[in-house]
Amino acid sequence: MSRHVWVKRWYSILWAPWRMKYIKQAGSREGCVFCEAPSMGDDAKALIVYRGSLSYVILNKYPYNSGHIMVTPYRHVAELEDLTMDEIVEMAKLVRASVKALKRVYAPHGFNIGVNIGEAAGAGIAGHFHIHIVPRWRGDSNFMLTVGGTKVIPESLEDTFKKLKPAVEEEARKEGV
Repeated sequence: MSRHVWVKRWYSILWAPWRMKYIKQAGSREGCVFCEAPSMGDDAKALIVYRGSLSYVILNKYPYNSGHIMVTPYRHVAELEDLTMDEIVEMAKLVRASVKALKRVYAPHGFNIGVNIGEAAGAGIAGHFHIHIVPRWRGDSNFMLTVGGTKVIPESLEDTFKKLKPAVEEEARKEGV
């Protein structure tokens, strides 16, 4: 008789093996992508969807799903407690505006919204605070990832940018950002 007891997990696992390329690059790179992006001069190239006065919305270059965006302050701050209350309020408004825009453009079934503070918590860019907003659909982790180790993102970043920019701009204006 087997001594192993199998217990049904109460949680699911989000595998993201394609991020290893990003993680390896992030550790060897000089500078900060979140500090550099706003000064690129071309928001489409920088993937900046919306600019507030203290923070901005940017597409994730290595998305978990189509529409994966992040909200980050302009200031290079690593810790939540180092943000000003004005930055926190504006970022919260931009998260809310982004969720509304994503619902309108993509009609996802749900969202993962989160922050990883520090490398030990999984932050790919640990030195600059940012909030992930990941639209989710039932069954969005399909067999390709499990069997082939390949994530299927059905839309280019350029197309995502074109769809989300006007929607986030409109929702951010409604939020007063």
